[in-house]
Amino acid sequence: MAKWGKCDFSEFEELERKFEKLAKTDIEKFCQDVARELAARLLAKVIPRTPVGEGTFETIKGKRYTIKSGGTLRRGWTANTESEAEGGSIPDATAYANSLKILKFGNNYIIVVENPVKYASYVEYGHRQEPGRYVPALGKRLKASWVEGKYMLTISEKELESQLPALLERKMKKYIEECFNNG
Repeated sequence: MAKWGKCDFSEFEELERKFEKLAKTDIEKFCQDVARELAARLLAKVIPRTPVGEGTFETIKGKRYTIKSGGTLRRGWTANTESEAEGGSIPDATAYANSLKILKFGNNYIIVVENPVKYASYVEYGHRQEPGRYVPALGKRLKASWVEGKYMLTISEKELESQLPALLERKMKKYIEECFNNG
């Protein structure tokens, strides 16, 4: 009868333990953390890209007084309501993204990033206007019948989407290394 020899399976057993540990980790939390990070990255891209208006001013006896400052649309990205956006304080985009609710539909994790300011969609996609109409807030007559959109959210989404594969690969690699090395 032939002898088969000896085999050392200890490394395979160690690999099995690591895979068991990986299977027991909270993948749900990992996916939620990634979703929150993506929301924060989107906000970090869209906020600086959002145009800031001059605001509303009134001139009394040669002095210019601010009635309403510009930037409501920009502040709206981290506000829950339009009045909160008009208020003036801007929370940190990362802190705001961490406070957003995550919805799960099947295998998809969804975070809704929206701007509650009523005219946000008009600035994003453009809008029609009546040429020749006088606008007191601007102190001018309108000239063009169509105002082109700024596409601040659309451009930011596409930019983030192009970076997504590399970002997810790094996050997954780090996650798996932590599971394997901490066991």
